[in-house]
Amino acid sequence: MLYQRSSQLFAEAEKVIPGGVNSPVRAFKSVGGTPIFVKQAKGAYLYDEDGNRLIDYINSWGPMILGHAYEPVVEAVTEKAKLGTSFGMPTELETQIAALAVSMVPNIDKIRFVNSGTEACMSAVRLARGFTKRDKIIKFAGCYHGHSDSFLIQAGSGAMTFGTPNSPGVTAGTAKDTLLAKYNDLENVKSLIQANPNEIAAIIVEPVAGNMGCVPPIKGFLEGLRQLCSENGILLIFDEVMTGFRLAKGGAQELLKIDADIVCFGKVIGGGLPVGAFAAREEIMNYLAPLGPVYQAGTLSGNPLAMAAGKAMLESLNNDVAIFQRLEEKTAYLEAGIHRVLKANNIVYTINRVGSMISVHFDASPVVDFQTAAKGDNDTFKKFFHGLLKEGIYIAPSAYETWFITDALSYEDLDFTINAIDTVSKTL
Repeated sequence: MLYQRSSQLFAEAEKVIPGGVNSPVRAFKSVGGTPIFVKQAKGAYLYDEDGNRLIDYINSWGPMILGHAYEPVVEAVTEKAKLGTSFGMPTELETQIAALAVSMVPNIDKIRFVNSGTEACMSAVRLARGFTKRDKIIKFAGCYHGHSDSFLIQAGSGAMTFGTPNSPGVTAGTAKDTLLAKYNDLENVKSLIQANPNEIAAIIVEPVAGNMGCVPPIKGFLEGLRQLCSENGILLIFDEVMTGFRLAKGGAQELLKIDADIVCFGKVIGGGLPVGAFAAREEIMNYLAPLGPVYQAGTLSGNPLAMAAGKAMLESLNNDVAIFQRLEEKTAYLEAGIHRVLKANNIVYTINRVGSMISVHFDASPVVDFQTAAKGDNDTFKKFFHGLLKEGIYIAPSAYETWFITDALSYEDLDFTINAIDTVSKTL
């Protein structure tokens, strides 16, 4: 494939945008080469500026669960835009989508809409701190909750040390209130709680991790977190920005049958427009201004275009009783095909999957946390990525990202993908 137009556009972008992109992973730094510039998309396909068609397996990092340019969403946004794009005032639509979301998700009474997953997670942590009157939080290595200061933390010299910032601009004062734990390691979490008695406000976790590839929780891990939080007055925050309305109608809480105290949403809930939300039971949500002392605000929160898109998307998911079964079956079919061709070509690999989230790791060991995810052969992944790109398949340009399956994919698309992986694996 030729990418002359994309290369030209990237060169122009680098002159006026830092790194030529508005989100770092788009720059292809971890895989090399020049990023692809998209012109349009429809269903399961991307069409780039050079006229190439690509089967899409990132789907805007998750929200295009029913495909690009999904007609009910496009129509809802178009009609709403004719009436005005932003008011900074309440609209009936906000109440309608809030009521719909609360009806779909177990264990929440109220929800507040914001503009991104980052904002949702940041606000959830602030709410947890205000509600518990404690300062510290626990997060997990390899889990990404946006670029808020509290979350850009790496481990110190040992498991019991305070976190240290891993991005300039994050202060040591902020970092000291974030404790870093190992995903799927309950004993590690227990030790942090014991070392910081009555100081931890919240544990925030991706119930199914998606930012070190797809990493499922091992049996008992989330149940153990729930018990530890209940026993120690800590709020359990599920970051369901990826899993919410994707793994089940009610997200990971429904699928895994674990109740969180606060749940963060994004991606799917906006139907492709910038949106996020956080939700909880009434006593916690009523701590938010204007009812309570915890301040959170945003001029574009509840933006009518985002609400229109989100309502159309959630209605489609709510009314289609077979959607999550179809997604499960399609992703299982893809997983089986990938297993078959990688094994036939003697590739060392591990595949992780939960529902319509899946990732391929080029290492034979089980991938259960960030340390095991990092063992994957990145050189092989680079060849794999560019090989698939040449075959007309677009996966995430990073070994540490999950693939997201859309219902718009046909079985012909899946067979094409499996055959492309077979072709590429012969060159690895």
